Amino acid sequence: MRVIIQRVSEASVTIDGHVKSSIQLGLLVLVGIVDEDGQEDIEWLCKKIANLRIFNDEEGVMNKSVKDIDGEILVVSQFTLHASTKKGNRPSYIKAAKPDVAIPLYERFVKSLEVMAGRDVQTGEFGADMKVRLLNDGPVTILIDSKNKE
Repeated sequence: MRVIIQRVSEASVTIDGHVKSSIQLGLLVLVGIVDEDGQEDIEWLCKKIANLRIFNDEEGVMNKSVKDIDGEILVVSQFTLHASTKKGNRPSYIKAAKPDVAIPLYERFVKSLEVMAGRDVQTGEFGADMKVRLLNDGPVTILIDSKNKE
């Protein structure tokens, strides 16, 4: 499971011209899922995301988590995070899990993040053509892969 975490001043997801979800100060989390992902990946990532200290404290040092600042979270599924660009110029998405595997994992990921962060999590719509708008704060953008725990 791969996530891109962006510290945002605001973010929203629009589907068919209608805003489905929007947040103010917090995290936009893009999630890519592969067949091998499971509950261990979900729990490890959700704990990491909920406690990641990327918000400024009173002295301007990134020392606070989304929980500490009472921030909001928006999660969007993004199969393109598992694009392979090894051959040619057209990415292959063969590694990304198909919807029958990915949707239940995505839903468990959202529920787990709600529990670990102690707050409701806004979402996009799995498989929809979404327009994601964000104002990256910093900018702060972090990539985490549960199969490559660095």
